[in-house]
Amino acid sequence: MQAEGAALRDGPAASPRTLVALQRAWSDPPGAWGFLCAIDHKTLGRRFIVATFVFFLLGGVLALLMRLQLAGAQLHFVSPAFYNQLFTMHGSTMMFLFAVPVMQAVALYLVPLMIGARSVAFPRMSAFAFWIFVMGGAFLYISFVLGAGPDVGWFSYVPLALADYAPGKGADIWAQMITFTELSALLLAVVLITTILKMRAPGMTLGRMPLFAWATLVTQFMVLFAMPAVMIASSTLILDRLVDTQFYNPARGGDVLLWQHLFWFFGHPEVYLIFVPPLGFISAIIPTFARRPIFGYRAMVLALIATAFLAFGLWVHHMFATNLPEVGKDFFTAASLAIALPSAVQIFCWLATLWLGRPVLKTPLLFVLAFFVILVMGGLTGIMLASVPLDLQVHDTYFVVAHLHYVLLGGAVFPLFGAIYYWYPKFTGLLLDERLGRWHFWLFFAGFHVAFFPMHLLGLFGMPRRVWTYPHGLGWEGMNALSTAGALVIAASVCVFLANVLRTWRRAVLAPADPWGGGTLEWQVPSPPPPHNFDALPVVHDADPLWRDDRTGDRGPMAVAGLAADAREVLVTSPMVARPETRMLFPQPSIWPFIAALATTVLFVGSVFTPWAIVWGAIPVVIATIGWFWPGRRETAQSLALERRP
Repeated sequence: MQAEGAALRDGPAASPRTLVALQRAWSDPPGAWGFLCAIDHKTLGRRFIVATFVFFLLGGVLALLMRLQLAGAQLHFVSPAFYNQLFTMHGSTMMFLFAVPVMQAVALYLVPLMIGARSVAFPRMSAFAFWIFVMGGAFLYISFVLGAGPDVGWFSYVPLALADYAPGKGADIWAQMITFTELSALLLAVVLITTILKMRAPGMTLGRMPLFAWATLVTQFMVLFAMPAVMIASSTLILDRLVDTQFYNPARGGDVLLWQHLFWFFGHPEVYLIFVPPLGFISAIIPTFARRPIFGYRAMVLALIATAFLAFGLWVHHMFATNLPEVGKDFFTAASLAIALPSAVQIFCWLATLWLGRPVLKTPLLFVLAFFVILVMGGLTGIMLASVPLDLQVHDTYFVVAHLHYVLLGGAVFPLFGAIYYWYPKFTGLLLDERLGRWHFWLFFAGFHVAFFPMHLLGLFGMPRRVWTYPHGLGWEGMNALSTAGALVIAASVCVFLANVLRTWRRAVLAPADPWGGGTLEWQVPSPPPPHNFDALPVVHDADPLWRDDRTGDRGPMAVAGLAADAREVLVTSPMVARPETRMLFPQPSIWPFIAALATTVLFVGSVFTPWAIVWGAIPVVIATIGWFWPGRRETAQSLALERRP
């Protein structure tokens, strides 16, 4: 069944007149006004990526300050109170302002290109999610600079985060930052899920979808189930602090363990919210540089889905030191061991792809190969921590800090850098320097192990985590100094990466549409893509459509005809087999998402100081929402014109 007015054709390329009309219809307005009104997923994706990397750099600077304080015994580089703020800000930045948002940002840019769509679903919602994220991060850092930063840890355990033990507004600011970032993540999850299920190119069945799109789909469903738990936790924390509710006060019927259950029901799936998208990066990079399709496509998809299901059965893994029933601990130990199996399946499929292919060792593949080493090491320590007796001994030591960074920094940031080098031509139209890329890789790889491997030994030797300093004579000074040196090498590697980016912009090396010889649809369009992505929407017959054309000698994939060139008209397809269902007119760029984000920010920030802000702050939010959905003259005219079209 074809969509009304749309047909599938194998005809000539779009005419110059059609291309001009498409450019005009899909472009955001120019200038400062256009900057605030932009809804192009590529523009928003680039902004999101840049914003998250700014937070990554800020979080890295905070980590360096902590490592300098711990480089030797009894140092006074920073005060204990400021160290608590550094620790809280570093963890909160990396977990809530970088790790999850950057994965969604990359998906926001790439997914429509990979699945043959002209836009994401709900483009204005994407713009709102971006602005609310940036405003939430700015709120946290402005508070930190003004001396009101949170100091209760990135996990904000109660009762230490309640008013009796944490006076001031730091804990409230942390809790509202959670509301900002998780609202943004939930909205983007809805956008990406709808885009993948309803806007794929005709013929792109679920069995032909790129593995990165599968990883994104699985991750966003996890976001929908995980994020509400931490939003409930942070909201009840604010209520306990500001309006004297008693959710976490045992003397009044509350329960302090309720916080841990809510937080870690989100927190352990969050590890996989960070970890699963890089699995999609790797599944895109390896086939390209191995010069063959992925081995075991269906097994890879099932492994991604199994990881998502098992991730929600692990949260008590973080609570073995609490007074929980032993039978329950046994169950979560088994689940902690079982989740290693899907990862093992994927590793074997990747290795088989490389073994059966003809690997080309470029910078993106170097980061992927390093991921294999780090994932195995981090995974093994995770299996060790799944043992309750061992976990009880090392739970509050630096062994856990080492494991956390091997899994998150090693298991997510290495593939992320590989993805940046791989898709940078598609993001910018420029190629990063290969020699500087290799310098970046080796410095980052060496610095990572020098920084974090000694922490395993520090933990086994008894050094507790979350401490400001430590006494002389315990044998910890040398390994802490080595760890600090490794952190400085990591910082140097990031500086090399930034120098590579700046050098590329100054000495522009223009990239062709497909510099690596990739097989998925994003490499069909120019680098960077035009505002409308595709001159004509493709029709897909294979999981690697560009490679299929090379094998069969086809002139190119068939294309969709019948969509308007002078309006933002998109094709909606069925969720399972991507059969065309209908055409839909998308909204124009608008200032209202920015205004709505600004009004929501006023409501959230005001509620830190008075509950009445929720009442009065809701008024501008409602006004902005009405303006957002009020039909404009241009949209109404286009809709009427398209309805009259045969």
